Amino acid sequence: MRLGCCYYPEHWPENLWAEDALRMVETGLSQVRIGEFAWSRIEPDPGQFDWGWLDRAIETLHSAGLEVILGTPTATPPKWLVDTMPDMVATNEHGHARVFGSRRHYCFSHRGYRAEAARITRAVANRYGKHPAVVAWQTDNEYGCHDTVLSFSDAARLAFREWLAARYGTAMDLNRAWGNVFWSMEYRSFDEIDLPGLTVTEANPAHWLAFRRFASDEVAAFNRSQVEILRELSPGRDVVHNYMGFFTEFDHHAIASDLDVVGWDSYPLGFLDSFPFTEADKLAYARQGHPDIAAFHHDLYRGCTPSGRWSVLEQQPGPVNWANHNPAPLPGMVRLWTLEAMAHGAELVSYFRWRQFPQAQEQHHAGLLLPDSEPALGLAEAAQSARDIAMLGPVGDPPKQVALIFAYDADWVTKIQPQGKGVSALWATFSCYSALRQLGLDIDIVPPGRPLDGYALVALPCLPIVPDCLVAELKRFSGQIVIGPRSGSRDADFAISDGLPPGPLRALFPGKVVRVESLRPGLTHPGKDWEIERWLEHLETAAEPEMIALDGTVACWRHRQVRYMSAWPNQEVAHAVLARAAKDAGLATHALPEGLRLRRAGENTFAFNYSQTPVHLPDTVTGHLLLGQRTLHPADVSILKAN
Repeated sequence: MRLGCCYYPEHWPENLWAEDALRMVETGLSQVRIGEFAWSRIEPDPGQFDWGWLDRAIETLHSAGLEVILGTPTATPPKWLVDTMPDMVATNEHGHARVFGSRRHYCFSHRGYRAEAARITRAVANRYGKHPAVVAWQTDNEYGCHDTVLSFSDAARLAFREWLAARYGTAMDLNRAWGNVFWSMEYRSFDEIDLPGLTVTEANPAHWLAFRRFASDEVAAFNRSQVEILRELSPGRDVVHNYMGFFTEFDHHAIASDLDVVGWDSYPLGFLDSFPFTEADKLAYARQGHPDIAAFHHDLYRGCTPSGRWSVLEQQPGPVNWANHNPAPLPGMVRLWTLEAMAHGAELVSYFRWRQFPQAQEQHHAGLLLPDSEPALGLAEAAQSARDIAMLGPVGDPPKQVALIFAYDADWVTKIQPQGKGVSALWATFSCYSALRQLGLDIDIVPPGRPLDGYALVALPCLPIVPDCLVAELKRFSGQIVIGPRSGSRDADFAISDGLPPGPLRALFPGKVVRVESLRPGLTHPGKDWEIERWLEHLETAAEPEMIALDGTVACWRHRQVRYMSAWPNQEVAHAVLARAAKDAGLATHALPEGLRLRRAGENTFAFNYSQTPVHLPDTVTGHLLLGQRTLHPADVSILKAN
């Protein structure tokens, strides 16, 4: 694994560049990511390019022995461009323009901006496409950040109508697929169809699902346009993009199909504070991040491409500036996050950023250096990580144990029609992932249709739309299967499945869901060491009830190798069901102390202590120590090699 950093030479006096490059190399960094926000410096006036500063920056980095990941600068179109076509900006659901003054101020559907994005990409690739320092390209930056996937602009409305016509053929077929006879919502032509925002009450969920699919396709098309240019003008270089945490607004698998390497931006402390974790977890892990945040995204994005190539393109090295509360990482956590990425197969961990900038929106966002160039706390840990990585060498691939099936349209369905607060497919998947990690298991998160050969256990935490290819793959699968609630509950156009849920999964499980309840807080069905909460499905089935609450309510049914969770997979329910399935699958599990997590890679077992207290490795975790001790202090890492 390589280490790198995000660097912005345009932020700093040129006489600092060579010193910065030397210090990067001395720290153990070998790649530098630059240029993704530099359009106004590259092209300060329309058609007038200033390449000199960027030429010199790239040469300075190259002379020091650093490789460059060069970004296309399309996430920050300059003011002069916005002024030439003011309608290029995205529009929110209320019809308000997302104006110039920060970043990501463009609409994916605006054909004029797409042409400009292609033009600047071609210009940069023409200039640097064959430069020996440039080993990879990053397209744009964090597609969809700041709620910019869904644009309600005139350009989006016109493009959406074209997309609908291509998908459905006739308005009559669309009416039939969406059930538009309900509430007299029928259309005579595609030209009558608006975007689904600002209706008096909720819009047709099929309308929303189509709009989300369309918006995702627009992101993919925008990205593909850049990729094609980069492949033409810069052959042999990898093309990457940096995804975000807990972000599902577009289909990441679709974008990944055009990339060589999937990247993501890892900010465990910011994510813990910003997303719906419990207050207890937010306090217990305030300086470490929840033990499964980083690992979940490592495995999610590793599963986005069949090749499994992925990187961390931005790694938090200190406090961030964008959460409600921004504590500093516990000493040792920057190293722990780095080595955990290594254990999950990362090719690169790139720290954001080299030096903290004293101006503009991210003044409080830490870097490896302080604004005065003195070392920040993360610098020493980055250097230690480089020494650890050099000592370890290649660590090998993870074993195949559990496949967790996740699709982005699953989260769209549960957001569009939640039917109960806090029951999204993304968080059902995270809950099951966390339960499996607490059992000490290794997980691959894969899309529907990916081959399942070699796995012992497959879980579908929440998959409302089940494609035929997945059903066929599951019918061939000989291991244990766990199906979560809402799976198979909708067809491709959001109608309740023929024959009732779980729809096509009835080929595996003999039963149907006849009633669904969402449960308010406090309305629960306690079991022995778990309880049914949030969501409950009542089934007519010949399957055996396996987990029964004290009042007789069934939380999980079993038929041969298949289990069906009729309760929402909170941590306790998910742990109980998946532990049973893992045992039946013949997988060896571990009773891990709170905050301890494991990851196998080749013959190596990595152990990470996310807790605030020392923990001891269970006796079931065997091997001789390559790094660390069997007692791990907070933020410690230990690595054992199989005997």
